Amino acid sequence: MYFGVLGPLVVRTDAGAPVAVPDTKVRTLLLDLLVHNGRPVTADRLIEDLWGDRPPRNATGTLQARISQLRTALDRAEPGSRALVAHGPAGYTLTAEVVDSNIFEELVAAGRLREALDLWRGPAYADVPDHEFARAARDRLEELWLSTTEDLLEQTDDPLPELTHLIRRHPLRERLRALQMRALYRAGRQDEALRSYDDLRRALADELGADPGPELVELHAAILRHDPSLQPSRLPAPLNNLIGRAAAVENVTALLRQHRLLTLVGPGGVGKTRLALEVGRAHLGETRLVELAPLRQDDVLEALATAVGLRDESDDLLARLIESLGARPVLLILDNCEHLDVADLVQRLLSGVPRLRVLATSREPLGLPGERVLDVDPLELQAAADLFTARAGVDDSEAVRAICRRLDGIPLALELAATRVRALGVQGLADRLDDRFRLLSGGRGVPERQRTLRATIDWSWDLLDDDERAMLRRLAVHAGTFSLEAAAEVSQQDVLLPLVDKSLVVASGGRYRLLESVAAYSLERLEEAGEVEATRQRHAEYYLTLAQRAELRGPQQRAWLHRLDQEAANFRTALEVAPSLKLVNALAWYWYLRGRLGEARRSIAAALAVPGQDPADRATATVWQVGMTATDAKGTNLAAAADDALALAGDDPHALWFLTTTQWAYGDAAVLMQRIDQAIDAFTRQGDRWGLAAALSTRAQLNIVHADLDAMVRDGRRSLELFNELGDDWGRLQSTYSLIVAAEVSGDYPTAEGYLTDSVQKAEELGLWTEVSFRTSGLGRIAYLTGDYDRADALHERARQLAVAQSNRSAEEYAEVGLGLSARRQGRLDEAEARFTKWLDWLTQVGGTPGIAFVLAQLGFIAEQRGEFTKAQALHQRGYEAAVQVGDERAIALALEGLAGAADDADRAVQLLAEAEALRAKVGAPLPPAERIDVERIQARLRGSTSSA
Repeated sequence: MYFGVLGPLVVRTDAGAPVAVPDTKVRTLLLDLLVHNGRPVTADRLIEDLWGDRPPRNATGTLQARISQLRTALDRAEPGSRALVAHGPAGYTLTAEVVDSNIFEELVAAGRLREALDLWRGPAYADVPDHEFARAARDRLEELWLSTTEDLLEQTDDPLPELTHLIRRHPLRERLRALQMRALYRAGRQDEALRSYDDLRRALADELGADPGPELVELHAAILRHDPSLQPSRLPAPLNNLIGRAAAVENVTALLRQHRLLTLVGPGGVGKTRLALEVGRAHLGETRLVELAPLRQDDVLEALATAVGLRDESDDLLARLIESLGARPVLLILDNCEHLDVADLVQRLLSGVPRLRVLATSREPLGLPGERVLDVDPLELQAAADLFTARAGVDDSEAVRAICRRLDGIPLALELAATRVRALGVQGLADRLDDRFRLLSGGRGVPERQRTLRATIDWSWDLLDDDERAMLRRLAVHAGTFSLEAAAEVSQQDVLLPLVDKSLVVASGGRYRLLESVAAYSLERLEEAGEVEATRQRHAEYYLTLAQRAELRGPQQRAWLHRLDQEAANFRTALEVAPSLKLVNALAWYWYLRGRLGEARRSIAAALAVPGQDPADRATATVWQVGMTATDAKGTNLAAAADDALALAGDDPHALWFLTTTQWAYGDAAVLMQRIDQAIDAFTRQGDRWGLAAALSTRAQLNIVHADLDAMVRDGRRSLELFNELGDDWGRLQSTYSLIVAAEVSGDYPTAEGYLTDSVQKAEELGLWTEVSFRTSGLGRIAYLTGDYDRADALHERARQLAVAQSNRSAEEYAEVGLGLSARRQGRLDEAEARFTKWLDWLTQVGGTPGIAFVLAQLGFIAEQRGEFTKAQALHQRGYEAAVQVGDERAIALALEGLAGAADDADRAVQLLAEAEALRAKVGAPLPPAERIDVERIQARLRGSTSSA
């Protein structure tokens, strides 16, 4: 559906058929919704906008009737369109698919001025000229229309007829008057130009008590003295619209008002020249361009003199040039300064000509005092896609965006690539970008240095000295960004900052990178120099040393996690080139903390497949691999794999601890407890406080299975105490887990929620998203237990999505079981059954017997709630056997409660409930009131059956 507000209201279907919107109030209602541009409008607001201080008697009912009329009109024209007008808690919303005012603003932003103005059919919101609700939008659109019209008139050969008409409507607008005065002067009508100024001066004084602004006063003076700056600037006309640089043009224009020397720097092809010319064309004063690229050093001064219209043959040409410019406010554009030494000349010109401003383009700053340097960055993805689609004549698509990303948003590269779409198609072009230097050639009508992508980079390469070339080609082995230290170590050169100044290396946030095209070019140069193997070896050695230096256990944990995050792409590159057990072992704990278990498994497997490496490194890597596989077993016998890994690792307590902590919820509880006790003894003997703290937190978690609340709290608190002393934030998260469970089991939900909230915050600050998922699920459990089901569902769903993003099946299972619990509590039994059943096979595969017992209990309760008692009994019996196998008294009690609900005999049911209660009392964990719902339901049914008997 198309809506037009730039003039009288127009509504059309997608096919172009007009839509009749009956009744003035309905049309006003539609315009009110359109003004809010997809934002909700309250009923009270709409009533006031439509009827003011005289609303109808039943205003709400009348508004609803008008809403219904609007929906009917839209639906009659386009079936299904009534849904465009929606109602929610915040009010009514119109989902307008296409609105001409939005298209107008987008076209203006893209620099497509004529197309934008063609959309106007009259004043904006013409149907409601006196309604306050449309005033702000109408004024904003009218101002944008007027400023866009002025922009277009500046580029028009004969703007006088339209300017005369506009000035009648806006007699006090100074920019229109300046355009008219300049156009009259250029047409040889100086007297009329001066009268126009006098008319404005008198009107301002009479109506506002004000004088014309300084720019208009200066223009008046320039006309009086026949200033040469009033003649049109001799700048080349553009062949097409400038796309994606509207904000940059405004920024450069504003900076030129504040700084007399502004240098635009950036890589070749980024669009520095085009931007400078666009600013020059918009400049109200005299603008002169000097193209330096084809010049030698000795030719510069003469080219400057020619550009400003100086034909004097004086011996002191510079003095004559300064004298000529002395009385003129000139903008001088010096294009492509990088290959010449023009700094001294520019400084002397600026010193001698107070009203001169210089806009330079270069791949490096001129280095003068007072110089303002502005980096011209590549286009953002959307702007790059807009440019490419406009030049290639294709629609936006993922393939287009892939091309834009691969070409770094460099306008020249995109322009060259667009010329290949006709022959190759978009996808064909995307598939061939690895051969970009042969592919991206052409560019007729542009300078030789810009006719191919290779020529553009050749121009910069030729300006480098030997050390700079060596460093640039060696930097190509890096992936993503790199540090100053890494650049120096790997390249064995220390000229990175000059390469940044020359726009061949991009600096951002203390990091550096090569644009992809520069990297591809530099890699070719590295191969030509025969340095690939040696440079890649230095790269691998540097990043191994960095990973081994990382302090991920203790107070530096957060800083090192951030540092390693920055280098993740370089670590992958090093491992791809040479899979190394030493490097995967150094990175394993980082991968584990970050939850990148899939990446860890793949990288470790690749390194283990390389023969001839240190057996000790192989043993360590095997332990990491088995531990990382705990929640993604895929048929692996985890217990046997762990035994084999420990046999290789010997008596290493860290191996004992890691293989226990990664399997604590899935393996044989007795075996795991024996291992963790051995690890605790070893850490204690060795004085390894971090290892002891970690092992205590794991033993506290193992005691959850046995419902030993005292042991859970004792080990958890001691672990937390040690990790606090060590300053290890990850450790603090682990320590509090058993304390959270202990508080939840005992019904102390505020304490549990406090620990969980703090844990989520700490985990988010560290970027430990797997931990965030687990703790968010924990908050969901508390919300579920306290009856806030909407919050519980929202928290569990967020946790599930985080777990899926991290590819962590254990966290995903925990979150989805929480969703199942909430669904069952709310009576959505089919949904709950589907969520629980989904995880049974996985739990069986990973040896998650405690989880199996719990899920079977939930499925048994669902069957019992449906009246399927035989099925319920079978499920609870299986759950009971699993709980007995684990030895968890609370799980056994849960199974007994389920069996009571499914029992045929009331006396037997009462007995089972009593046994369950006794077991819970034995471990000191009676059911809190919030968890007694199933028991109370069963007891109520038993009382009912007894009374009926």
